[in-house]
Amino acid sequence: MPRIVVLTGAGISAESGIRTFRAADGLWEDHRIEDVATPEGFAADPGLVHAFYDARRRAAAAARPNAAHLALAELEARHPGEVLVVTQNIDDLHERAGSRRVIHIHGELNRARCQVCDERMPWHGDLAGEPACPRCGVRAMRPDVVWFGEAVYRLDDIVDAVSLCEEFWVIGTSGAVTPAASLVVIAAENGARTALLNLDAHEETALFDDVVLGPATATVPAWAARF
Repeated sequence: MPRIVVLTGAGISAESGIRTFRAADGLWEDHRIEDVATPEGFAADPGLVHAFYDARRRAAAAARPNAAHLALAELEARHPGEVLVVTQNIDDLHERAGSRRVIHIHGELNRARCQVCDERMPWHGDLAGEPACPRCGVRAMRPDVVWFGEAVYRLDDIVDAVSLCEEFWVIGTSGAVTPAASLVVIAAENGARTALLNLDAHEETALFDDVVLGPATATVPAWAARF
């Protein structure tokens, strides 16, 4: 049975009420992206950034997995081949839906990292009070998320998986931003069948064998049911 790698983006979580990262006005939840999603923004105003991510963490905790998340988890449970979800999202909706093999390329809201000892750990509370690192005791914690200008997580593992898959699906994202944009090329070059399931088309749809347009809660369950 085919190995399936699924790349998911903001569009799959938007239907659970989590606002997408890139708004048309260049703001994210009414903040400039440069102020809340860059190392420079954190250095300039850590209190603002902590408050911002604390609010995102609470919003994600209140959200619920939708039909698209559940369909991918059900596919993994029943499919004889391997199913890997690579998500650009920092929420945990895939895991709460039941997916067990998930890689968060941009980190996770429910994890924190110490800037002094580099310890990474689960974290479900607020960071705005600048709690001490459980390992080294220094008050130097930050969200364990990837900001602009930082390297994404586990790219080598992701490239290896995409190189070996027979099916590569892109869901809820254009996949047009590097490094995600390169993954469909890698999949195609290695003989995988590629599919885009997204609300809207974009200029790179020629890279995909199949393009299915519509909300993820409608397209993903139908598409996953074919396997």
